[in-house]
Amino acid sequence: MNNLFLRLYLCLFFLFTAPSLLAEGQQVFKEYFEALPVFWERIYPKGGQTLYCGEKFGSYHGRSINIEHVYPMGWAMRDQGCRSRKLCRESSKRFNQIEADMHNLYPSRADINKARSSFPFAVIAGEKRNFGRCDFEFHSRQRTVEPRPASRGNIARAMLYMHDTYGLTLFKRQGELMKKWNREDPPDNEERRRNNLIAKHQGTRNRFIDNPKAAEQLRF
Repeated sequence: MNNLFLRLYLCLFFLFTAPSLLAEGQQVFKEYFEALPVFWERIYPKGGQTLYCGEKFGSYHGRSINIEHVYPMGWAMRDQGCRSRKLCRESSKRFNQIEADMHNLYPSRADINKARSSFPFAVIAGEKRNFGRCDFEFHSRQRTVEPRPASRGNIARAMLYMHDTYGLTLFKRQGELMKKWNREDPPDNEERRRNNLIAKHQGTRNRFIDNPKAAEQLRF
């Protein structure tokens, strides 16, 4: 009887605690504004390329380049039950850790970042482009966006990481699309460089960059 009780206790313990023990998320930055200087000065000290357009920028990027949260903070706010970002920052330590996680942060053209808003990713029929040569499509009625093929794997692995690490909602259609993009656009040297530097300064790795096949185990 005692052994049965012990086994039941252990099962319940791992059921409710194992996910948080295995996927605590980043513990270095208490808030987003602590991560910002590290992001620019340590991850992109010499500049780089924007996520959605692949446009090059230097160490001084100006106001035309800012930071995109690939997994939208509007979705994270909803998961945390906050009515505004300000309230989430004031009331939720978890939200602040999520907002500051550099695996979810990418340089972006400010106008593209604004257009993306919190809209989900999709494949949009046609090739209408509203941002010059930038291969980024926006469907106002469907409220969806389509990024260029070369950025889709990065996007997918950031989205899957946030879902896997913090338990954030990823609906089935979006989740399956991310798994597809992860297969079609595997990690390149730049994405691996990012992962290594973020691990150095933040203390966590994106396991889907290290092992893209691990994404196939996810269920939504």
